[in-house]
Amino acid sequence: MCGIWALFGSDDCLSVQCLSAMKIAHRGPDAFRFENVNGYTNCCFGFHRLAVVDPLFGMQPIRVKKYPYLWLCYNGEIYNYKKMQRHFEFEYQTNVDGEIILHLYDKGGIEQTVCMLDGVFAFVLLDTANKKVFLGRDTYGVRPLFKAMTEDGFLAVCSEAKGLVTLKHSTTPFLKVEPFLPGHYEVLDLKPNGKVASVEMVKYHHCRDEPLHALYDNVDKLFPGFEIETVKNNLRILFNNAVKKRLMTDRRIGCLLSGGLDSSLVAATLLKQLKEAQVQYPLQTFAIGMEDSPDLLAARKVANHIGSEHYEVLFNSEEGIQALDEVIFSLETYDITTVRASVGMYLISKYIRKNTDNVVIFSGEGSDELTQGYIYFHKDWRGRKKNCFVCQKQNSWCFCL
Repeated sequence: MCGIWALFGSDDCLSVQCLSAMKIAHRGPDAFRFENVNGYTNCCFGFHRLAVVDPLFGMQPIRVKKYPYLWLCYNGEIYNYKKMQRHFEFEYQTNVDGEIILHLYDKGGIEQTVCMLDGVFAFVLLDTANKKVFLGRDTYGVRPLFKAMTEDGFLAVCSEAKGLVTLKHSTTPFLKVEPFLPGHYEVLDLKPNGKVASVEMVKYHHCRDEPLHALYDNVDKLFPGFEIETVKNNLRILFNNAVKKRLMTDRRIGCLLSGGLDSSLVAATLLKQLKEAQVQYPLQTFAIGMEDSPDLLAARKVANHIGSEHYEVLFNSEEGIQALDEVIFSLETYDITTVRASVGMYLISKYIRKNTDNVVIFSGEGSDELTQGYIYFHKDWRGRKKNCFVCQKQNSWCFCL
């Protein structure tokens, strides 16, 4: 992850406002930069970098010689950037995946750009030639993005709400900070005084629909029909491709392993693909739990079976309680289920950061939440059927993914 932060039309001193951006410094431990926009003294970009690809030329905001009027600050990974480069014969200036956003925008505009991105992302794109600002976020909202905007056109954008809540502005004592909607992009006019005006907010994709970038994918052809063997073969193809396309990194890859179905499949597939890619280091897997936890026993069994270099992290209830304040501050939510699930994740992440050189971590997180795999989804105390996250149909069992 990286941290992005941007202001347009600030009435206060930018050198003071920039202190707010330091509240997300944890998102980018490798480097940070603040950069004013030429010709707009009250507009500024801030960036905290976690270097995953192109450690030499990956600093942001990204600017290239071919498009001196474009400024890009983004957080995420664009998995198909090399495919798009080859297909459209773009001339890249860096090896950064996000550079594809600049080329696609110049070729076809903002809507084609976001529809062609296969990845997880949140971005701020500035076009000083056409006096436009664009905000965009991936379909599922995997990458966070928050914004605050006043009636007189002051705009502030950040990866986390904590980077915005203490900003100052002349027309209001407190800014209203809101999450930017997943699967949307917004177009704003940039005025001569650095202020902005929203033109339109567009929902560019719904997870039920095939994305535009699928036309250029080189995934093995899926088989038609719903026979059990056909479905299993198609799932295998899609799952293998999902793991493979996420190997795009110059840093060491590790994997969380609980011993359950999801993380075990990810770990086994990841190890197989790392071997095929002739990666020169062993896959390290990590499990966390209290003493005699069944997850630890299951993870140990899976690690022995697949041959990973396995590590176990033990914690007790007091350590979990002590971590709560920092977990809630990091999550920016009091949601009970989210906080409960994140305590162990926080502690194991601290262990990995302190004791290893792994930077990119795979996991099986998310699948149970999307497909209602946890037991409490089926024994809900409210006694009613749940809305499927994907299709919004009331159905306790949904296979639309």
